[in-house]
Amino acid sequence: MKITEIETFLVWGGHRNFCFVVVATDEGISGVGEAGLTCRELAVQGAVEHLKRFLIGQDPFRTEALWQEMFRGGFFPAGNITTSAIAAIDVALWDIKGQALNVPVYQLLGGLARDRVVCYPHVRGETVEALVEHAQQHVAEGWKFVRWGIGDPVRDGDIFEPNRAIRRGLREFEALRRALGDDVELCIDLHTRLDPPDAIRFCRAVAEYRPFFVEDPIRSEGVASLRLVRQQAPVPLAIGEQYHSKWEFRAIVEAELTDYARVDLGICGGLTEAKKIAGWCEVHYIKLATHNPLGPVSTAACAHLNFACPNVGVQEQPTRPGVLLPDVVPVQLDWADGYLLPPTRPGLGIEFDREAARRHPYRPHEVPHLRAVDGGYTNW
Repeated sequence: MKITEIETFLVWGGHRNFCFVVVATDEGISGVGEAGLTCRELAVQGAVEHLKRFLIGQDPFRTEALWQEMFRGGFFPAGNITTSAIAAIDVALWDIKGQALNVPVYQLLGGLARDRVVCYPHVRGETVEALVEHAQQHVAEGWKFVRWGIGDPVRDGDIFEPNRAIRRGLREFEALRRALGDDVELCIDLHTRLDPPDAIRFCRAVAEYRPFFVEDPIRSEGVASLRLVRQQAPVPLAIGEQYHSKWEFRAIVEAELTDYARVDLGICGGLTEAKKIAGWCEVHYIKLATHNPLGPVSTAACAHLNFACPNVGVQEQPTRPGVLLPDVVPVQLDWADGYLLPPTRPGLGIEFDREAARRHPYRPHEVPHLRAVDGGYTNW
């Protein structure tokens, strides 16, 4: 079997673009993967064009060898644009391998380590009351977790003011815990928007509400500062969605600076790299909380990793499968009562319609650009 073509599909999903990559072979089997790096999809597409020049003609079963060549073949080690392209190609290769062997991908990763994977959805509200109502709707559907972001939605002309956001976040925690009881897990994403003193203050204040985790309390670039937060925050932390390889994860895993590894299969290099990171995390009692704000292909890839790994906490799942891009991905994973269920279909267990993808062409789109009250830039 040889790779004959690699094609990128940039698909508008109604609120953002999604980046899918299809790898075709001379035996009629095609695999699909998905890249992350939201709002930089054109750059990822360019990286795919570079990589395909030496991938066509190769054996798709050689996932490790091809991964090494993609990551190291440009002399300069791959950054997050290239690893996002690698991720999509790598997942597509695993999809091909599973289809060719007529087994689900999780069987190739070690077989089922669990019968289902628990997920958390995204909940939002203009007010605290609206946030609680949205969370209650999800719990009534069967979800066991809820997740929201600090300062979401940002108002006042895209101004983010930490003290105001912290005060509102505390009110939200109190209201959600009171309304949902003790059995629903609460996750909040600080989205790298706070500095260490504010992050520590927030984590201390919400400890009484027993968060499942507090995600990305500070910017990801400063591991030394993360150590300071870790020492003083009495709550579980979830870190890693912006990391693009095991080399970046190394600092937080070996120093045990997180409780949950937010591995993004669409950025960190796909299944080949994520399985290595997961094994490394197991040694340090760190569980996976796979970062998946993406589409149905990423959902399937994350789920297969989680089905096969022993150290899993929860998978991000903004909406139930089947809601997003049902024409582009007409066969998606099954979901029931807050859990993703393992497919019996070979490969990723999904179907990708290329013609439907072409009917949703790329649209220029940016995430919000936030400002502090003095006009300085701050993280979204």
